[in-house]
Amino acid sequence: MTSAEPAPAKLNLALHVTGRRGDGYHLLDSLVVFAGVGDQVRLAPGPLSLRIEGPFAGGLAADDDNLCLRAARLAGGQAAITLTKNLPVASGIGGGSADAAAVLRAFARRGHPLPADPQLLGADVPVCLASVPARMSGIGERVAPLPAMPALPLVLINPGVAIPTPQVFAALASRDNPPLPPLPAFADAEALVGWLARTRNDLQPPAMALAPIIGQVLAALSGQGARLARMSGSGATCFGIFADARAAETAAAALSRQGWWAVATDLAPAPAPL
Repeated sequence: MTSAEPAPAKLNLALHVTGRRGDGYHLLDSLVVFAGVGDQVRLAPGPLSLRIEGPFAGGLAADDDNLCLRAARLAGGQAAITLTKNLPVASGIGGGSADAAAVLRAFARRGHPLPADPQLLGADVPVCLASVPARMSGIGERVAPLPAMPALPLVLINPGVAIPTPQVFAALASRDNPPLPPLPAFADAEALVGWLARTRNDLQPPAMALAPIIGQVLAALSGQGARLARMSGSGATCFGIFADARAAETAAAALSRQGWWAVATDLAPAPAPL
């Protein structure tokens, strides 16, 4: 029997770097949500294999180090896996981690237990495994689910520039920053945007220094009327929060003419319970 599992894009609405461990891993405090766009994983009967298709398939190799195959081995499962790659590669929206988490969920639906240490596949895999709004802390292994967020009309933009995450962290000016302010219950998008205005993505300044086009993307989002524009993760994908879905769709259409990957979306529904 063939089964499909979504792998929604992960967005760091806010990301504070709060320290660095002795082993070099950085400590984070981040508000994470998931967008209504993403990759898709399909499992079919057969020995373990991986086929990659979709608009961004060319950026990935279906070799033994691919996160989908590593996730399948961690789950102890066998299947012919097809990954439809709709998200840009190495773009700060958790594509590889979301794909690995989708494989783990798909095998769990087939009776394989979820691994005790999904972070072995990557720091973002635990939060992507749940794929619900969450506060992520530590090095990514601590995930505290949050109540459902209000509707959030979004535009995601990627200018086609890949920035190695280690370079972004290496360029940080400060590694000991305050954590997120207290997280209230957000009655509506206006309350969420107001709270986000008091937060940061501490990786945005070093990423902009490495890839100045990120500043152009943020300015373009603001120029299209975004109520808040920010980079996600270590970049280079940026998001803008808009007043309504029509404004988001208009902005995405205009910004796609820049030659950038641009999509209007909202928050994703939670995955079906395991």
